[in-house]
Amino acid sequence: MKTIAVLQPGYLPWLGFFEQMYRCDLFVYYDDVQYDKHGWRNRNRVRSANGPLWLTVPVRHKGLNKPLIREIEIDSANPWARKQIASIEQCYAKAPFARDYLPELRELLSRPWRWLIDLDLTLIEQMCRWLGLERQTCLASELGIPGERSERLLEICRRFEAERYLSGNAAQAYLDVDLFARHGVTVAWQNYHHPVYPQIHGEFIPYLSTLDLLLNVGPESLSILAAGDRDTARSKDESTPSMTNPSRNDPSCRKPC
Repeated sequence: MKTIAVLQPGYLPWLGFFEQMYRCDLFVYYDDVQYDKHGWRNRNRVRSANGPLWLTVPVRHKGLNKPLIREIEIDSANPWARKQIASIEQCYAKAPFARDYLPELRELLSRPWRWLIDLDLTLIEQMCRWLGLERQTCLASELGIPGERSERLLEICRRFEAERYLSGNAAQAYLDVDLFARHGVTVAWQNYHHPVYPQIHGEFIPYLSTLDLLLNVGPESLSILAAGDRDTARSKDESTPSMTNPSRNDPSCRKPC
């Protein structure tokens, strides 16, 4: 059963983001929907000795009329990268796998970024490599599929002949499940249970960036991350998404991340 997930890209995303990617065959970055000013597109949290620490990329959105995620520019006048690198290195100086990941992260963040979408996708793809997670990905903006919410998501599924659409639980408030069913597409809800893993700085804090998981447990990260999907109803044949190329007839898809 071919499964598709469609999700807005985020900055150094949390475990649930990558768990959705893990459970699908094709992951579509929803990059052409409205940017949410107080969401997770340009910020996330890591663990400091004093608790969660916010990492925020300054962006320019004043004067823009409901900009899309892919239209958001980074405010380069603010030396955000240097400050974030210093904060991360201070927070995780004693983390077991700091030397394995922080040098590459430092190099990526130090690049001269203009667009938030480019920064987010590059970091996501790097984190996938660290996790050992390979999935085919697409940008929604390159598919040329119009529509609103349920109708558009359904058409994305139909474009790739997907039989199942994997969604986060927040969409239960608006997703037209009956519409999907009428077109032969099953809707599956993520129902993610956040795992507990060894973490520096004391009592465990959940819902941080996946960077925290990587720096604390290294090569075991993917197996720990995937353990949060234990409530998913899947047959034995569906336990591991296939790695067949869903984009063989669609040039809009990107190479596996």
